[in-house]
Amino acid sequence: MRVAVAMSGGVDSSVAAAVLKAQGHDVVGLTMKLWVCSQANPERAAYEAALAQKTRGDVCCSPQDVLDAKDVCAILGIPHYTLEMAEDFSRLVIDSFVDDYVQGRTPSPCVRCNERVKSKGLVLKARELGCERLATGHYARIARGADGSYKLLRGVDPARDQSYFLFPLTQNELAYLHFPVGDLPKPEVRRIASELGLRVAEKPDSQEICFVKDKDHRRFLREKAPAQFTPGPILHADGREIGKHDGLIGYTIGQRRGLGVAWTEPLYVVKLDLERNAVVLGSDEALWSPGLEARAMHWIAGAPPAEAIRAEAKIRHSPRTHGCRVEPQGAEGIRVLFDEPLRAVSPGQAVVLYSGEEVLGGGWIERAVEHSGSSENFDASICSNVIRARVRPS
Repeated sequence: MRVAVAMSGGVDSSVAAAVLKAQGHDVVGLTMKLWVCSQANPERAAYEAALAQKTRGDVCCSPQDVLDAKDVCAILGIPHYTLEMAEDFSRLVIDSFVDDYVQGRTPSPCVRCNERVKSKGLVLKARELGCERLATGHYARIARGADGSYKLLRGVDPARDQSYFLFPLTQNELAYLHFPVGDLPKPEVRRIASELGLRVAEKPDSQEICFVKDKDHRRFLREKAPAQFTPGPILHADGREIGKHDGLIGYTIGQRRGLGVAWTEPLYVVKLDLERNAVVLGSDEALWSPGLEARAMHWIAGAPPAEAIRAEAKIRHSPRTHGCRVEPQGAEGIRVLFDEPLRAVSPGQAVVLYSGEEVLGGGWIERAVEHSGSSENFDASICSNVIRARVRPS
């Protein structure tokens, strides 16, 4: 079988390619080039060149990553292609990242990249090369249900599971994708890379947003959307003005550092008021919520449940899930009520729903459910069974 592997230059995708070749497949390495050289701006070009010289190991998609991917493919004896995808990446991921911040939301660029670039663009490139499957180094698994439909499952290594980022996958995409390291713990992946003599064996995992190389989000946003940096008030939750900000863009729910406000107790961003161009600060207690509402839901099975279900939820990428009740609201919306309140429910982030190892689906957080006089608590036994709608495979 001819299989394309999305080669990020990291250890996971490198081992994915090695495993597939060892299994006898005709393997092709594909690496996305996601940056544009700044020829028209000498100062910017010099800045990017300086960053390239001291590229951190905890980001992906750097120039060094392309070289690492080429080196791995040479060692494995497989062809390697570098794909010019900077324009698509900028339009579909970076512009969305900036727009979310403009709207007072906290973006999830890794989800958007997997949804719009890797799962769409790379699939098309792989098909153009005559590949029957596209493999990636994600820590997740794909299984076939009794009815023939495809299921997305967590990776076996809970500390590395990346299924949270993959909830937008469709049945057609799941049928074409393959995750060779999803059944392996990370130490085993590094061991395989070391035995093969791959120099990426001990390469650090990527952890930061790949296109913000210096970790300075506000610097990046100021460059991309300077007109959005309009000064405004910083308000205490009780209504008092306690400071000034230089632009609402870039603040996130739960943020504590870099607020520029001295106070008698720790303060956190609890709300971004776009109408008043105000950052609202409050205590940690104000960050806890009994639930959320989400929109643009995608269900892996293809259709939403017919009625309320029990599930486990993640509101950010982490190993832990939280028990909840999920109430469908129309074809694309849900209301989620947690068994216990969660901290810093942030509009713009993804909420992903699970039933044990299986990803049911996910969507985009629209708002946190506010505390009310009548408690949002409920008896978890009300809905003891997970009821899922299933569709025939695409």
